[in-house]
Amino acid sequence: MRVSVIGTGYLGATHAACLASCGHQVVGVDTNADQIKRLAAGAAPFHEPGLDALLRQGVESGSLSFTADYAAAASADVHFLCVGTPQRAGSHAADLTALWSSVESLAPLLDRPCLVVGKSTVPVGTALQVRDRLRATAPAGDDVDLAWNPEFLREGHAVEDSLHPDRLVFGVDGNVGYQTLCEVYAPMLTAGVPAVRTDLATAELAKVSANVMLAARISLVNLLAEVCEAADADVGDLTQILGYDDRIGSKFLTPGVGFGGGCLPKDTRAFAVRAEELGVGDPVALLREVDAINMRQRARTVNMAVDMVGGRATGSTVAVLGAAFKAGSDDVRDSPALDVAATLQARGAQVCVYDPAANTNAHRAQPRLGIANSVEDACRNADITLVLTDWPEFGTIDPAALIDVVRHPRIIDGRLALDPDRWRAAGWDFHALGRGTR
Repeated sequence: MRVSVIGTGYLGATHAACLASCGHQVVGVDTNADQIKRLAAGAAPFHEPGLDALLRQGVESGSLSFTADYAAAASADVHFLCVGTPQRAGSHAADLTALWSSVESLAPLLDRPCLVVGKSTVPVGTALQVRDRLRATAPAGDDVDLAWNPEFLREGHAVEDSLHPDRLVFGVDGNVGYQTLCEVYAPMLTAGVPAVRTDLATAELAKVSANVMLAARISLVNLLAEVCEAADADVGDLTQILGYDDRIGSKFLTPGVGFGGGCLPKDTRAFAVRAEELGVGDPVALLREVDAINMRQRARTVNMAVDMVGGRATGSTVAVLGAAFKAGSDDVRDSPALDVAATLQARGAQVCVYDPAANTNAHRAQPRLGIANSVEDACRNADITLVLTDWPEFGTIDPAALIDVVRHPRIIDGRLALDPDRWRAAGWDFHALGRGTR
């Protein structure tokens, strides 16, 4: 099929490359000229395993192209809206500026029957507004159909999640949109991926509801971790015990410095705002606490570090291992690791950060922080070391070798990535969120 993908950020670039690999003729459209130039050369503007190869394959075969000209999308049968919906400045609500801009640019080109498919995460009720605006302004009028097809990508696994999703959600008004989406996703459906046909509103709620559930789970396990610290218990053992319960399971049951990134924090907040607008205000207090517990983890980490260096950050040298909000990504949006590093720096510490993939983005976001090219360089003469992103590389650090690099062998494991017995045996003053001091 002829497909356009409007917005070529993290979601759009991945979606376009994966659709091209499924045999469709795809054009990606974006107003960011530098990003388009890089994608057109077959290179992703962000770190995502496997994506560069797919981009090169699509561009070289001619099945995938990128442009800043919306007119190139005019001949497509299906148009995917993949623009960002970040948190609005000064508010917890979603900022739909990019979505409405893309609708206004696309609508005049729609002069024949086609399907517009929303993939962006939006407040419930937005899809109906998009449909009405498209039909009111597009030359094809009511022949423009709308569907909502939320994404469930995990950064670091986006290609796998796109080509082999665990479910597909088709929010449609009628059979035409449903059948078209079945054609688009034919390889996945043939492979047995379950597809849920539903209405527009339920489809809009699917992604944000999943993120709200995951955010609540992480904050709950961090609450358990804080109780474990107070009781001198071990949250690592506790979560292992809980994970054996089939009703609970072990996924997203790892405590630490908290969640971040471009989805969970802003989706949880936007969901709460929209729920209040719909008159469901009282139960939303639960989500306010989920957010508060998450942010508290960052403050607890900073306070623990300050206490370990004598009660004052000023004059101390701090090594922070990790800047991305999670391993496998170079995304530093709302990153707990970078937030803790910047807070310590603002309180007078000299902070040096190392991340295997996110150094460039970390420097762009927090230019006052020092950036190192290795664990050893980051830790040189450090008074305290913090592990704040769960990169596998950090779990393999030799504590006996690193002790000769730092000034004081003090470490905080903010992701339960290290073996406490091994580090203590090597002579380190070891602390971890959710673990006692034994």
